[in-house]
Amino acid sequence: MSEHLLKQFDNELDDVRARLTRMGGLVEEQVRDAIRALANLDGELAETVIARDAGVDEMEISLDDALTHVVARHQPAAVDLRVLMAVSKTVTDLERIGDESKKIAKAARKIFDRGIAVATPQTVAVRHMGEKAAAMLHAVLDAFVRGDAAAAARVVREDKEIDQHFRTITRELVTYMMEDPRTISSALDIIFIVKSIERIGDHCKNIARDVIYIVKGRDVRHLSLEALEEETRAP
Repeated sequence: MSEHLLKQFDNELDDVRARLTRMGGLVEEQVRDAIRALANLDGELAETVIARDAGVDEMEISLDDALTHVVARHQPAAVDLRVLMAVSKTVTDLERIGDESKKIAKAARKIFDRGIAVATPQTVAVRHMGEKAAAMLHAVLDAFVRGDAAAAARVVREDKEIDQHFRTITRELVTYMMEDPRTISSALDIIFIVKSIERIGDHCKNIARDVIYIVKGRDVRHLSLEALEEETRAP
Protein backbone atom coordinates (compact mmCIF):
# COMPACT_ATOMS: atom_id res chain seq x y z
CA MET A 1 0.00 0.00 0.00
CA SER A 2 1.42 3.43 -0.99
CA GLU A 3 2.12 6.07 1.63
CA HIS A 4 -0.84 8.12 0.36
CA LEU A 5 -3.25 5.19 0.58
CA LEU A 6 -1.87 4.23 3.99
CA LYS A 7 -2.52 7.74 5.32
CA GLN A 8 -5.99 7.70 3.80
CA PHE A 9 -6.72 4.36 5.47
CA ASP A 10 -5.48 5.63 8.84
CA ASN A 11 -7.69 8.71 8.54
CA GLU A 12 -10.74 6.62 7.65
CA LEU A 13 -10.05 4.22 10.53
CA ASP A 14 -9.72 7.15 12.94
CA ASP A 15 -13.04 8.51 11.67
CA VAL A 16 -14.75 5.14 12.24
CA ARG A 17 -13.37 4.97 15.78
CA ALA A 18 -14.54 8.52 16.52
CA ARG A 19 -18.03 7.75 15.23
CA LEU A 20 -18.12 4.56 17.28
CA THR A 21 -17.20 6.60 20.37
CA ARG A 22 -20.05 9.04 19.66
CA MET A 23 -22.47 6.16 19.22
CA GLY A 24 -21.28 4.66 22.49
CA GLY A 25 -21.82 7.97 24.27
CA LEU A 26 -25.39 8.19 23.00
CA VAL A 27 -26.14 4.60 23.98
CA GLU A 28 -24.69 5.13 27.46
CA GLU A 29 -26.98 8.17 27.83
CA GLN A 30 -29.92 6.00 26.75
CA VAL A 31 -29.16 3.42 29.45
CA ARG A 32 -28.79 6.02 32.19
CA ASP A 33 -31.91 7.91 31.15
CA ALA A 34 -34.02 4.74 30.95
CA ILE A 35 -33.05 3.80 34.51
CA ARG A 36 -33.56 7.38 35.69
CA ALA A 37 -37.02 7.47 34.10
CA LEU A 38 -38.02 4.31 35.97
CA ALA A 39 -36.60 5.44 39.30
CA ASN A 40 -38.10 8.95 39.15
CA LEU A 41 -41.47 7.98 37.64
CA ASP A 42 -40.59 10.27 34.73
CA GLY A 43 -42.86 9.43 31.81
CA GLU A 44 -41.55 12.28 29.67
CA LEU A 45 -37.98 11.02 29.99
CA ALA A 46 -39.14 7.49 29.13
CA GLU A 47 -40.72 8.85 25.93
CA THR A 48 -37.48 10.65 25.09
CA VAL A 49 -35.49 7.41 25.42
CA ILE A 50 -37.95 5.62 23.13
CA ALA A 51 -37.80 8.38 20.52
CA ARG A 52 -34.00 8.62 20.54
CA ASP A 53 -33.57 4.92 19.69
CA ALA A 54 -34.10 5.73 16.01
CA GLY A 55 -30.92 7.83 16.16
CA VAL A 56 -28.96 4.87 17.49
CA ASP A 57 -30.27 2.71 14.63
CA GLU A 58 -29.23 5.35 12.08
CA MET A 59 -25.72 5.45 13.54
CA GLU A 60 -25.47 1.65 13.26
CA ILE A 61 -26.44 1.74 9.57
CA SER A 62 -24.05 4.61 8.85
CA LEU A 63 -21.13 2.91 10.60
CA ASP A 64 -21.80 -0.42 8.90
CA ASP A 65 -21.75 1.38 5.56
CA ALA A 66 -18.49 3.15 6.42
CA LEU A 67 -16.85 -0.11 7.46
CA THR A 68 -17.93 -1.81 4.24
CA HIS A 69 -16.38 0.98 2.17
CA VAL A 70 -13.12 0.94 4.14
CA VAL A 71 -12.72 -2.81 3.60
CA ALA A 72 -13.63 -2.57 -0.09
CA ARG A 73 -11.24 0.31 -0.78
CA HIS A 74 -8.22 -0.83 1.18
CA GLN A 75 -8.57 -4.62 1.63
CA PRO A 76 -6.86 -4.50 5.03
CA ALA A 77 -5.12 -7.52 6.51
CA ALA A 78 -3.69 -8.69 9.84
CA VAL A 79 -4.10 -6.18 12.69
CA ASP A 80 -6.08 -3.66 10.65
CA LEU A 81 -8.63 -6.25 9.58
CA ARG A 82 -8.87 -7.46 13.18
CA VAL A 83 -9.70 -3.94 14.36
CA LEU A 84 -12.38 -3.47 11.71
CA MET A 85 -13.99 -6.82 12.51
CA ALA A 86 -14.07 -5.96 16.21
CA VAL A 87 -15.50 -2.51 15.52
CA SER A 88 -18.26 -4.07 13.40
CA LYS A 89 -19.25 -6.43 16.22
CA THR A 90 -19.10 -3.61 18.76
CA VAL A 91 -21.46 -1.51 16.64
CA THR A 92 -23.96 -4.38 16.70
CA ASP A 93 -23.69 -4.76 20.47
CA LEU A 94 -24.18 -1.02 20.98
CA GLU A 95 -27.31 -1.04 18.82
CA ARG A 96 -28.70 -3.92 20.87
CA ILE A 97 -27.94 -2.09 24.11
CA GLY A 98 -29.95 0.79 22.67
CA ASP A 99 -32.81 -1.63 22.00
CA GLU A 100 -32.71 -2.88 25.59
CA SER A 101 -32.80 0.71 26.86
CA LYS A 102 -35.93 1.31 24.78
CA LYS A 103 -37.49 -1.85 26.25
CA ILE A 104 -36.78 -0.56 29.76
CA ALA A 105 -38.41 2.78 28.93
CA LYS A 106 -41.46 1.07 27.40
CA ALA A 107 -41.89 -1.19 30.43
CA ALA A 108 -41.60 1.84 32.72
CA ARG A 109 -44.23 3.63 30.63
CA LYS A 110 -46.60 0.68 31.02
CA ILE A 111 -46.21 0.87 34.80
CA PHE A 112 -46.82 4.63 34.80
CA ASP A 113 -49.88 4.27 32.53
CA ARG A 114 -51.48 1.95 35.07
CA GLY A 115 -51.16 4.72 37.61
CA ILE A 116 -49.07 2.50 39.87
CA ALA A 117 -45.93 3.85 41.47
CA VAL A 118 -42.86 1.67 41.26
CA ALA A 119 -42.78 0.82 44.94
CA THR A 120 -41.76 -2.80 45.26
CA PRO A 121 -39.02 -3.53 47.81
CA GLN A 122 -36.69 -4.26 44.87
CA THR A 123 -36.86 -0.74 43.37
CA VAL A 124 -33.56 0.41 44.86
CA ALA A 125 -31.85 -2.83 43.82
CA VAL A 126 -33.11 -2.43 40.24
CA ARG A 127 -31.77 1.10 40.08
CA HIS A 128 -28.42 -0.04 41.47
CA MET A 129 -28.26 -2.85 38.91
CA GLY A 130 -29.03 -0.41 36.09
CA GLU A 131 -26.41 2.06 37.25
CA LYS A 132 -23.90 -0.79 37.45
CA ALA A 133 -24.66 -1.77 33.84
CA ALA A 134 -24.26 1.85 32.70
CA ALA A 135 -20.92 2.07 34.51
CA MET A 136 -19.82 -1.16 32.79
CA LEU A 137 -20.67 0.35 29.41
CA HIS A 138 -18.69 3.49 30.21
CA ALA A 139 -15.72 1.41 31.37
CA VAL A 140 -15.67 -0.84 28.32
CA LEU A 141 -15.92 2.10 25.92
CA ASP A 142 -13.01 3.71 27.74
CA ALA A 143 -11.08 0.43 27.47
CA PHE A 144 -11.81 0.38 23.75
CA VAL A 145 -10.49 3.91 23.24
CA ARG A 146 -7.33 3.25 25.29
CA GLY A 147 -6.74 -0.30 24.04
CA ASP A 148 -6.72 -1.52 27.64
CA ALA A 149 -7.13 -5.30 27.73
CA ALA A 150 -6.86 -5.51 31.54
CA ALA A 151 -9.70 -2.99 31.98
CA ALA A 152 -11.78 -4.97 29.48
CA ALA A 153 -11.18 -8.14 31.51
CA ARG A 154 -12.52 -6.36 34.61
CA VAL A 155 -15.73 -5.64 32.72
CA VAL A 156 -16.10 -9.34 31.95
CA ARG A 157 -15.77 -10.10 35.66
CA GLU A 158 -18.31 -7.40 36.55
CA ASP A 159 -20.87 -9.10 34.31
CA LYS A 160 -20.95 -11.91 36.89
CA GLU A 161 -22.24 -9.37 39.43
CA ILE A 162 -24.98 -8.25 37.03
CA ASP A 163 -26.04 -11.87 36.57
CA GLN A 164 -26.22 -12.34 40.35
CA HIS A 165 -28.31 -9.18 40.73
CA PHE A 166 -30.70 -10.50 38.08
CA ARG A 167 -31.16 -13.83 39.83
CA THR A 168 -31.66 -12.25 43.25
CA ILE A 169 -34.14 -9.59 42.14
CA THR A 170 -36.14 -12.05 40.03
CA ARG A 171 -36.38 -14.51 42.92
CA GLU A 172 -37.54 -11.76 45.29
CA LEU A 173 -40.12 -10.46 42.82
CA VAL A 174 -41.63 -13.91 42.35
CA THR A 175 -42.06 -14.15 46.11
CA TYR A 176 -43.54 -10.64 46.19
CA MET A 177 -46.14 -11.56 43.55
CA MET A 178 -47.13 -14.69 45.45
CA GLU A 179 -47.68 -12.67 48.61
CA ASP A 180 -49.71 -9.93 46.91
CA PRO A 181 -51.31 -10.89 43.56
CA ARG A 182 -52.31 -7.25 42.96
CA THR A 183 -48.67 -6.51 42.18
CA ILE A 184 -48.30 -9.17 39.48
CA SER A 185 -48.56 -6.90 36.42
CA SER A 186 -46.05 -4.32 37.62
CA ALA A 187 -43.73 -6.95 39.12
CA LEU A 188 -43.65 -8.77 35.76
CA ASP A 189 -42.76 -5.51 34.02
CA ILE A 190 -39.91 -5.03 36.48
CA ILE A 191 -38.69 -8.58 35.77
CA PHE A 192 -38.62 -7.68 32.06
CA ILE A 193 -36.64 -4.56 32.99
CA VAL A 194 -34.01 -6.45 34.98
CA LYS A 195 -33.75 -8.97 32.14
CA SER A 196 -32.97 -6.10 29.78
CA ILE A 197 -30.34 -4.81 32.20
CA GLU A 198 -28.84 -8.30 32.38
CA ARG A 199 -28.65 -8.35 28.57
CA ILE A 200 -26.95 -4.96 28.58
CA GLY A 201 -24.30 -6.52 30.82
CA ASP A 202 -23.92 -9.37 28.34
CA HIS A 203 -23.38 -6.94 25.46
CA CYS A 204 -20.80 -5.03 27.50
CA LYS A 205 -19.04 -8.35 28.06
CA ASN A 206 -19.07 -8.99 24.30
CA ILE A 207 -17.48 -5.59 23.65
CA ALA A 208 -14.86 -6.27 26.33
CA ARG A 209 -13.90 -9.52 24.61
CA ASP A 210 -13.58 -7.65 21.31
CA VAL A 211 -11.24 -5.14 22.97
CA ILE A 212 -9.06 -8.03 24.15
CA TYR A 213 -9.16 -9.50 20.63
CA ILE A 214 -7.92 -6.20 19.17
CA VAL A 215 -5.12 -5.81 21.72
CA LYS A 216 -4.00 -9.41 22.12
CA GLY A 217 -4.95 -10.88 18.76
CA ARG A 218 -6.69 -13.83 20.38
CA ASP A 219 -10.35 -14.82 20.37
CA VAL A 220 -11.19 -15.20 24.07
CA ARG A 221 -14.93 -15.86 23.75
CA HIS A 222 -14.66 -19.43 24.98
CA LEU A 223 -12.03 -18.96 27.67
CA SER A 224 -12.93 -19.21 31.33
CA LEU A 225 -12.84 -15.93 33.24
CA GLU A 226 -9.63 -16.99 34.97
CA ALA A 227 -7.93 -17.88 31.67
CA LEU A 228 -9.12 -14.64 30.12
CA GLU A 229 -7.69 -12.59 32.97
CA GLU A 230 -4.43 -14.48 32.69
CA GLU A 231 -4.32 -13.72 28.97
CA THR A 232 -4.65 -9.99 29.64
CA ARG A 233 -1.85 -10.08 32.22
CA ALA A 234 0.58 -11.62 29.76
CA PRO A 235 3.03 -9.20 28.07
